[in-house]
Amino acid sequence: MVDTTDPRLEHETRLAEFRRVAAEIAADAPTLAKDAINKLIRQHEPDLKGSSKSAGRAGRQSGNVSELTVIADLKPGAAERMRRIFDLTGGSFDGAQKVSTLHDMRFVFLENNTKILFATAYDGDWDTYINDFATKIPDLMDLLFANVEGWPGIASPDVKDFIASHQIDAAAWFVANPQVTVVDVRRLQRMSHALDAFLDTMAENAEADPATRAALTKLSAAISKPHGVDY
Repeated sequence: MVDTTDPRLEHETRLAEFRRVAAEIAADAPTLAKDAINKLIRQHEPDLKGSSKSAGRAGRQSGNVSELTVIADLKPGAAERMRRIFDLTGGSFDGAQKVSTLHDMRFVFLENNTKILFATAYDGDWDTYINDFATKIPDLMDLLFANVEGWPGIASPDVKDFIASHQIDAAAWFVANPQVTVVDVRRLQRMSHALDAFLDTMAENAEADPATRAALTKLSAAISKPHGVDY
């Protein structure tokens, strides 16, 4: 096979590559499209830097966060049975909190209730995520997906093949905070609650010296200041 790669591009950085390809795409584009592309290629803050790579067997990953989208056929009457389950829970599954890599999951009925779309965002790689479902919420998985045609059961050695065969990779995958995992979010929430309690306690401390009170006022103002997204 003949290598057609331009040797001048051998050491091209990812940002340079993005700029080059974007420029090629925008060459004949209208002005509004060019402006939109230029906004996409600005260098962002390191903590907000995403990526576009494989999540493993299937799906895409940006930073630490991956996506999974499955579309499958439903058994007759399955949509109604699943809606009854969703109604009982108010459409929420707090039990899924046991999967500490799970950001979100959603179920959407398609084509007159004959198909289901299951979409989820999670941390890490594909195999580990499926293992988490199988070991931490197996009953919930089987309760819901037993309504899907061909579902082998979450404990089946064929379940990963089944999921992968119905999964559709995202063509593009954007995550606002790609480096922040579910575990990070929960830790930051605990820190926020603890800090609020600390500041409330110190605000009631009339014996605090002026320097301490000034530092606490500065800290309180800094953490309460909204952070804009147009960086």
